Amino acid sequence: MSLDLSTPHLDEDCYRDVEPERLFPANRVSHRPRILLLYGSVRDRSFSRMATQEAARILERLGAETRIYNPSGLPLPDDADVSHPKVAELRDLVMWSEGMVWCSPERHGAMTGIMKAQIDWIPLSLGGVRPTQGKTLAVMQVSGGSQSFNTVNQLRVLGRWMRLITIPNQSSVPKAWLEFDEHDRMKPSSLYDRIIDVMEELVKFTLLTRDCADYLVDRYSERKESAAEVSKRVGQRSM
Repeated sequence: MSLDLSTPHLDEDCYRDVEPERLFPANRVSHRPRILLLYGSVRDRSFSRMATQEAARILERLGAETRIYNPSGLPLPDDADVSHPKVAELRDLVMWSEGMVWCSPERHGAMTGIMKAQIDWIPLSLGGVRPTQGKTLAVMQVSGGSQSFNTVNQLRVLGRWMRLITIPNQSSVPKAWLEFDEHDRMKPSSLYDRIIDVMEELVKFTLLTRDCADYLVDRYSERKESAAEVSKRVGQRSM
């Protein structure tokens, strides 16, 4: 039986053929990749912060420009206005970024509330702009006990929900208290090497996608909607 290839329900005004040339634009931005790093603990000796700082050092070595957000003082989601200085700072950094690193401790088998609060304060839509859509993401976790992947798996789900391009590689550091020295620097190990791998991959994916990010996430279904309808739907989804 031959397959009927007709598409009678497709809106021809909104349909677009894939344009390979738009994936490789001739004019490319030349500034350093802009990477925002978030961590999920405010303890004095926070291993997620230390791992994040190591990631930032590697990213800078790889040619990226990095900014690390300090979550201390960030209110609970919906417990303050978006004009709160810590909320405004976080949202400005997300708008500035072209890629992100999320690193959380694993607490009770999951990411921390501090990590989730930061992500929850990042809107899907902001003034007609989607701050996260089409940007890259690398996920990391640290654990006090044996190696686990619960938190990085959860962060991947959130990254997909936020329409981020989450890279394949990831880092999970078990028994983190053994992996950092008295100067809060990570000791040489295969775990440190994995963080280098992840950051290297993040920079590559960011360079590969940032010039065509808007085209990568351009969707037929959303071309059928008006801007007002998209804003309304996205706003309802993030409630």
